[in-house]
Amino acid sequence: MKKISLILLLFITASVYAQQPYELNSGWVCLNVKETNADGYQLSKSSAPLNNWMPATVPGTILTTLLNNKKVPDPFYGMNNEKIPDIYKTGNDYYTYWFVKDFEEKAVGNEQVWLQFRGINYKAEIYLNGKKVNQKILEGMHLRAQYNITKLLSSTGKNRIAVIVYPPDFPGNANGGQGGDGTIAKGLTTQYTAGWDWIQPTRDRNTGIWDKVTIEKTHSIKIQNPHVVTLVPGKRLPDAKQQPATIKVSVEVENPTGKPISGILQYEMAGKLVKKNVTISPANTEVRLPDLVLENPKLWWPNGYGKQDLYPLNIKFVSGNQVLDQEILNVGIRQIDNIWNEETKSMGAYVNGQKIFIKGGNWIISDAMLRFSDARYDAEVRYHKDMNLNLIRIWGGAILERPEFYNACDKYGLLVFQDFWFSGDCNGRWVDPMKKEDQWTRRNYPDNHPLVLTAIEDQIKMIRNHASLAFWCGGNEITPPEDILEPLKNEILPRLDGTRILFDFSNSDKMSYNTIGGNGDGPYGIQDPKSFWATRTFPYNSEVGSVGVGDYESLERFIPQENLIAPQFKSKTDSVWEYHKYIGYDEHINPYGKAKDAKDFAMKAQLVNYDQYRALMEGFSSHMWEWYTGSIIWKTQNPWTALRGQMYDYYLDPNACLYGLRKGSEPLHIMMNPTDSMVIVVNNGLTDRNNLMVQAKAYDMQGKEYFYSQVFNSIGASSVRKFFPLNDFLEKLDKKEGVFVSLKILNEKQNVLSENLYWLAGKDGEYKELKSAPLNVTASQKSKGKIEVLLSNVIGNPVAFFNRIALIDNETGKRILPAFYNDNYVSVLPGESKTVVVEYTGSQSNLAIEIYGWNVERKRVEVN
Repeated sequence: MKKISLILLLFITASVYAQQPYELNSGWVCLNVKETNADGYQLSKSSAPLNNWMPATVPGTILTTLLNNKKVPDPFYGMNNEKIPDIYKTGNDYYTYWFVKDFEEKAVGNEQVWLQFRGINYKAEIYLNGKKVNQKILEGMHLRAQYNITKLLSSTGKNRIAVIVYPPDFPGNANGGQGGDGTIAKGLTTQYTAGWDWIQPTRDRNTGIWDKVTIEKTHSIKIQNPHVVTLVPGKRLPDAKQQPATIKVSVEVENPTGKPISGILQYEMAGKLVKKNVTISPANTEVRLPDLVLENPKLWWPNGYGKQDLYPLNIKFVSGNQVLDQEILNVGIRQIDNIWNEETKSMGAYVNGQKIFIKGGNWIISDAMLRFSDARYDAEVRYHKDMNLNLIRIWGGAILERPEFYNACDKYGLLVFQDFWFSGDCNGRWVDPMKKEDQWTRRNYPDNHPLVLTAIEDQIKMIRNHASLAFWCGGNEITPPEDILEPLKNEILPRLDGTRILFDFSNSDKMSYNTIGGNGDGPYGIQDPKSFWATRTFPYNSEVGSVGVGDYESLERFIPQENLIAPQFKSKTDSVWEYHKYIGYDEHINPYGKAKDAKDFAMKAQLVNYDQYRALMEGFSSHMWEWYTGSIIWKTQNPWTALRGQMYDYYLDPNACLYGLRKGSEPLHIMMNPTDSMVIVVNNGLTDRNNLMVQAKAYDMQGKEYFYSQVFNSIGASSVRKFFPLNDFLEKLDKKEGVFVSLKILNEKQNVLSENLYWLAGKDGEYKELKSAPLNVTASQKSKGKIEVLLSNVIGNPVAFFNRIALIDNETGKRILPAFYNDNYVSVLPGESKTVVVEYTGSQSNLAIEIYGWNVERKRVEVN
């Protein structure tokens, strides 16, 4: 009996597995169109020779394939990008390629086989076994394509696919403008590839089979594009017993057989099974299933507010005891609402009935050459979680991100603000002498509006089930043309989503009312930290930020040694730094002493980075619900080796921006207003915090402690509270060399809940050199992928200031990337110890910790 059950289980499992899609992601070869006279009918026959064809990277771009075959130098290093021919000068044929792959597949009985492309840029013709698959040319980067190839498969099971990929019709002149001459936007493709103020042009304009190619097998029926809506009425609290939530599910069902098919469409979630008897005619039909009322659901919350619980949901079509097809997805139960804040004059975001102060980061794309991976997405989104952010905005000049990105956002609790494919620069908001065509013409880019609407529908269906997806936005700094915006707003989104707000554009008055004038976002240059506290800006600022130079180890990865020359205020910057879009630190380095060399500059830049982004988020948080409902950093990451607007570099090595932002964005945070020395606590949590000990001290440059006060107090949920000013205390110290101000919040058990350290300049505005502070460091492996680093500073030492910790390979000295630190660029007060937890992926051995600081000598400590 056990043997029979096992055989039956294996049969059922095999049946289910046979329906799961698999990728065609290896074994591709390619050839430039000018190197063959054969057409797709010939090339897709197995008899066609493929001698001297080049191994192709699929998914990937032409440029990625050329790089992987060593045909071009790394465009992210130095000025190598200048050595690669630009498509505007070569003509489109230079980057037009044939892609060919042999694969095995056949259909048996009622099986249907589907060929799926998740993204091709820009046009494609597809052939299989000597026959054309798509009778109409496939056009548009932001569009999925699916073909039933059952009747085109070879009876032997051995098949060959041939795809010719054409670049964008209008690649544009990369003339140094934002989006080059703007004509890149005439097609439905990535605008950044013609260059921007944070990236050089991508020479092939992302041409290629850039996203996944999959084969999916079903039985007679195909279910696709499920739509799951979760309704969570009322005001909820995490970890509380919940009132019921309602789950609404619909799905498209395609019947390609030519005759009606009857069966049961069902889904299972949280141990509950919901069924519906259906008969599907030979067509694509949308079916709505009965609602599921889920008792005491585990809710999904944004980062910092609660857990990110996800439920597996399995949709199946069952007929005659056979599963004809199924779709599996993860569902986060949450409800997102928006309520206008009359005091701030901006939109407020609510999740599960609770108002959420938005702390966000702008995202361009993971990699400018579209080299995506689940692991990289996970690491990048985790860094945003580690910054204590709760939102990522996807900028409109790139793509709607891939499902794997949203999976990571679902996992880590990052809400997503999703732009569509428009930008003020390319799409005509401003007069721009760098643009080829006038504003009236550019206003109607892309040229093919029906194609845009088709792509919008498709991409909404692709990502709409993700709990993290929170807001839609028509475009970056400009609305789409009216004949796109109106159907998007009034017909497409209500029909395909119906649960998320659409902001017409990223500076819309309906999002953030502009009483100041100007563009409605920014500033972008480095600011006096006091300005973030004292100067009122846009109440829900979609873009604000600037610098982001990494440390010296980061610079060495992409700047040749001869170009590692420290920028100096009011002096010309090295050409490679300029090429990588360096943005000036201006006079903000010099108070720490003029940079001696690039290494010295990089270290001092880290302190400026830290202070800049800590102050930014502290300043906005200090006016929470009074001036602001949120702010979004411009930007938190770069898709190439740029020198601005990043919390970590292209190689996933964090810089001090990340930890300054992490500090300023703490859910419970103590801080000092630099304009009046007022000590303030902000509570982003959803519950009151009582019995908090608020403590303030100062330390001079020799490490002598000056106690000011500590008081028990409380703070309400989602609020800001002023405690006491330090002005008189600091004036009485009268330390001409400057002081450190130490602020802490402790609970009743004297555990530190929040701490903050400010270095105040001397009376002359300069920061004096600190005496050396020998720091005791040990590192121990606590579990797989987790190390604890203990830093101890003895009484009598100065403050051991601003210490960078790096996990390295002890043999090579190279950093392990990515690595995640619960804090970094840390300072240790005299007589205190601090523990830093380091997490990493993989199974590396022979690890060590490298540490260096402002007044701590560089040292290496083996991990025990």
